[in-house]
Parts: sequence; structure tokens; C-alpha cells
Amino acid sequence: MQPSAGLRQLLPLLHPHRRPLVLAAGLSLVAAAGALAQPALVARVVDVVGTGESLLPSVGLLVVVLVAASALGAAQQYLLQRTAEGVVLTTRRTLADRLLRLPVAEYDRRRIGDLMSRVGADTTLLRATVTAGVVEVAGSVVIAVGALVAMALVDGWLLLVTVVSVSVGLATVVLVSRGVRRLSQRAQEEVGAMTAAVERALSAVRTIRASGATAREVAAVGAGAERAFEAGVRVARLQALVSPAGSIAVQGAFLAVLGVGGYRVADGSISVAELVAFILYLFLLVMPLGQAIGAWTQLQTGLGALSRVQEILALPPEDDERPERPAAAAAAAPVDTVGSPPLLELQDVTFGYPDGTAVLQGVSFQVPAGSRVALVGPSGAGKSTILALIEGFYPLDGGVVRWAGTDVRELPRAALRARLGYVEQEAPVLAGTIRDNLLLTRPDASDPELWRVLADVGLTEVVRRSPRGLDVPVGDEGVLLSGGERQRLAIARSLLARPDVLLLDEPTASLDARNEGLLWDTLATASADRALLVVAHRLSTVLDSDQIVVLDRGRVVARGTHGELVDTSPLYRELATAQLLV
Repeated sequence: MQPSAGLRQLLPLLHPHRRPLVLAAGLSLVAAAGALAQPALVARVVDVVGTGESLLPSVGLLVVVLVAASALGAAQQYLLQRTAEGVVLTTRRTLADRLLRLPVAEYDRRRIGDLMSRVGADTTLLRATVTAGVVEVAGSVVIAVGALVAMALVDGWLLLVTVVSVSVGLATVVLVSRGVRRLSQRAQEEVGAMTAAVERALSAVRTIRASGATAREVAAVGAGAERAFEAGVRVARLQALVSPAGSIAVQGAFLAVLGVGGYRVADGSISVAELVAFILYLFLLVMPLGQAIGAWTQLQTGLGALSRVQEILALPPEDDERPERPAAAAAAAPVDTVGSPPLLELQDVTFGYPDGTAVLQGVSFQVPAGSRVALVGPSGAGKSTILALIEGFYPLDGGVVRWAGTDVRELPRAALRARLGYVEQEAPVLAGTIRDNLLLTRPDASDPELWRVLADVGLTEVVRRSPRGLDVPVGDEGVLLSGGERQRLAIARSLLARPDVLLLDEPTASLDARNEGLLWDTLATASADRALLVVAHRLSTVLDSDQIVVLDRGRVVARGTHGELVDTSPLYRELATAQLLV
């Protein structure tokens, strides 16, 4: 569990909204002054009744003050609620920005559902922190202090009785509420775990149904919900102790003041009007104290949620924009001249996961401009990892990746990625439409360009089946498309960006023979003015590559053309024989 956040961490979130908060605080002070004036005005009315004077001026002033205080209170509440929504909006935007910019390794370590819970449930709790935990506490303190001063002016002995009675209740509340923040943070963690379980089940619902595992997944989600329930009950149990303590303090103070005050009236120390004013001031004291107690409890709950938000905001984002260096211009310069360095080069690249598992060891090869290079080898040899490292998703443990002769660590990552087209093995498709997915890489592309690239990958007829054309929905994660259609759409998305190098991870794994041939014709045309780096298990798709790099257990064990490797590489010959290519 992360350490709980404090008010110091809350202040930066409130700073952009300081003006409305100051205005709300000002309204709270004015409303507090109106509330403090009312007992004195009531006492004045009681005195006027005893003297037989006209009640109209005193009653009229009391009504005006009452209405004005109520109106100011309503305006303050609206301003607070609006400001609280603004704080939640700002926090969600900041948190979403950070979540989408985290290093890829962070997504490997965390559950997506838990991250989603922080944007939703945790930020929602900040609303109560602002409305009931900041300004209202300040307003309640002002009213309480004003009431105490007024009560001291009325009768010091009654004030002493009040302070003793209320202090006992407040001490109990402070002791009880100390654990609310910790338990609230734990409850939010359980909610995050439950959300992660739901996200896991829904993202694989077809597999779960086909495996007959629905009941087990329902039970797993239910168990998470049960743990969240139990954590929430622990918070509620602790919060429930606050209310009786406050009630006992209020009732005890009222009874004590009523008894002692009656005695003081009887012996002539104070008048009935003064006792009435004191009791009204007592109510003015205990009501804001009750509000302050509730606000303090909600503040602890909100700070528990804030600690989960701060945990993510404290993570460093991926370094998208590195400081510009003179060599960075190479990322934007054309590199296809005689004698130029290769477009892409890996030299002695070493990489392993944080748990110590070695993936790549001393990998070296080159991708010249306009060439087609294939990476082949057994599963787990590190082929897909190489593409991820070229994209800069993970830092290298050793060696160097160069773009046009320049270490990519000296280039702005965003500029480098703009020159790369990357198609993952799972060919992810975003929820939305065909148009939305294509425009992901080039938001300024025209409709003719979109239709042209769809034709290049053989998707034109698929899109024309719907009268909505480019605006046909693809479903969540592209579920309304076949696996091959999703893969072709992902490739079209990359081709639309006109990259200098296409990184393709099993690009034809989900295609039939006809569409595979069509796609390779398209890629052959594309490779005329750009380089291709292809990961392939089906060797038949890369036989005509300019260079085939054979990997085994994270090392390059052979390089060459198909014919050369059949003669010189036992591993490649074994793979080719298994696929009936020799």
C-alpha cells in the first residue's frame, strides 16, 4: 500500500481553482456572519416583546438577515459543487494524460482495470473532498469561533459547561477518525482489483464462454466484489462511530446548558433573553462542529483516494521529447544515397526483463533503405522483442540501435516513431469506425487516400458491404471484423502514414492464401520506396527477402538469403524442411 496523501498533495489540485474557492470562502464568511447575527436578533425580538415596542422593525431585520444568509449559502454551495467538478475534471485529464504516456513496461507490471478504477472511482471521491472537506471546514470553524465569542459575552460559566461537554465528544471523534484514511485507501484498492477482474473477464468473454468457465469467472469477480464490500464496511463501521460521539456531545451540552442556565436565570445572573440567545449560539456551535466532523471524515476518505491518484502521477512519463541535438535532424533527413549508413542498424543489442530473464544477447544486423529483411526462428527467440526495442518501448540493457547512423537515444522519440510503421502480432483495432482507425496515424488524410490504402490491402469490398462505408463500426477491439480483416486494417493504418520502415510482426498470420498473396504483392510494391522488417514463422512468405536473420535463444545464429541459409544454417534448414520448403 502506498503512503496516504496529505493536504500538501491536495493543494496543487486546488491551485487552478483558487479564485472560485476564495469566492466561496468569502461567501461562507458572510453567511457565517449572518448566522451569528440571528441569535442576537432573536434576543432583541424577545426583549421587544417584554417592553411592548413595535415588533415590525426587529422581525423585519431578522427575516432579511435569514433570507440573505440562506441565499448566500445556496450560492456558496453551487460554487463549491461547480469547483469540485472542475477539480475532478482537471484531475481526470491529468491522470489520463499520464496513464497514456507511461513507459510500456508499466503496463506490463499493472492491471489495466485497476488503472481504469483510478480514473473513475478514485477521482470521484475528490469531489466530496473539495465540497465537504475544504471550504466547509473553514466556514464551520468561523461560525464555531464566532459562536464561542458570542457565548463568552453572554455568560462565561455557561460557556465553560459547553466547552467541557463538547470537548469530550470531539476527542472521541479525532481518535476514531484517525484510521479512516488508511481504511478508505484499502477499500479503493479492493475496488480497483474488482474492476481489474471485470475488465479481464469482459476482454476475453468469448474464450470464457467457449471454455465453460463463465461460472468460475463470475465467482472470481464476486469474490473481488465481496472483498471490496468488506473493506467498505470497515470504513462505514469506523465512520458510524463518529455520529454517536457527536450526538452525545451535542445532547450533553444542551442538557447541561439548559440545567445550569435555568439555575442562572432563577438567581438573576442572566435574563431569559440571554439564555435563549446562548442556546441559539449553542446550536450554531454544535451544528458546524457536526458538519466539520463529517467533512473531516470525508476529507480522510478523499485523501485515501488521492494517494492512489498521486501514485500514478508520481510515475515518470515516457520521455517523448528528448532535448534536441544537432544529430536529431537525421530523423527527418532522407537516407537513400550511395555510401550512406543503413537506415536501421542494431549493434550488440542486449535486453532482459526486470526479473532477470535474458531475451536478447548481442544481436546485430542491418536494414538498408528499400530492403526487405526477415526475422525467423523458434518461438521465444526474441523476434517480436526486437521490434518493440526499435520502437523504443523498452530501454536497452546494452548495445545500440541506430537510425541512419545516429543512436536513437539522441533522437526525439516522437520524430523517430513518425518514420516507423508498426503492426503488432495481435493487430489491435480500436473501438469506433474504419475511418477512426485509419485516421489514427494520419488525421489529415482525405477520403480518396483512405479508399486507396484499403484497396491496397484488399479491404475495399469489405467496407462497401455496409451503406455507411468508411463510417461502419468495427465493434469493441474490432470484434465485428474477422481476424484477417483486423490484420489488414492494421497494415492499412500503417501504410497510410507513409513510413520509411515497416515493422511487421506476423502480418499474414490470420490471412487465407488468396489475401496473403494480395497483401504480399502490396508489401512488395510498398518496399520499393521503404524498408520492411518482418517477423515470420511461415518461411514461405519471406523466401524472396534480401536478408533473412535467424535467431535462436536471443542470439543471431545465421544471416543470408534463403538459398544460402539452407546450405549453411542447420536450424534454418530444419525449419524449412518442417515447412516442406526443401
